[in-house]
Amino acid sequence: MSNNQIFWEDVKEGMELPTLPKIAHSVMLVKWAGASGDFNPHHYEDAFAKSQGTGGVIVHGLLKHAWLVQLVTNWMGDEGFMKKFSCQYRGMDYPRLMKTMNEPVEGETWLCKGKIVKKFVDGENHCVDLEIGVENGKGEVTTPGTATVILPTRS
Repeated sequence: MSNNQIFWEDVKEGMELPTLPKIAHSVMLVKWAGASGDFNPHHYEDAFAKSQGTGGVIVHGLLKHAWLVQLVTNWMGDEGFMKKFSCQYRGMDYPRLMKTMNEPVEGETWLCKGKIVKKFVDGENHCVDLEIGVENGKGEVTTPGTATVILPTRS
């Protein structure tokens, strides 16, 4: 088992997951587009994005989805199992530009957050329901979601 394994007996409703900070920059969006196959110009062409009313290039929704999956799977440990996951894209997030080939300019950092809203037993499974979300630098949750995780027990 992982040294950082969390067990069902150790959690309670209202408990917060460790925050996962993320920085999105233009190079990251290029890499994500290549990996995911999402080459929508909203994610790399500023003039196009502005003409469509987004105000500029926006972060891929599925990239924010992946951040939230990482938040949950990091927290639940190797022996946990994600039973359900969903999120909604409710706000646009704008990436940092690049200062150098490897360094983005100063700017926004997103915080992936979560908390336990319900702890329960479902048959043989020891479960927790989570509220999760990606929060922008203004404190707005632009990508809210939920997850249900099955955790191992100490017994």
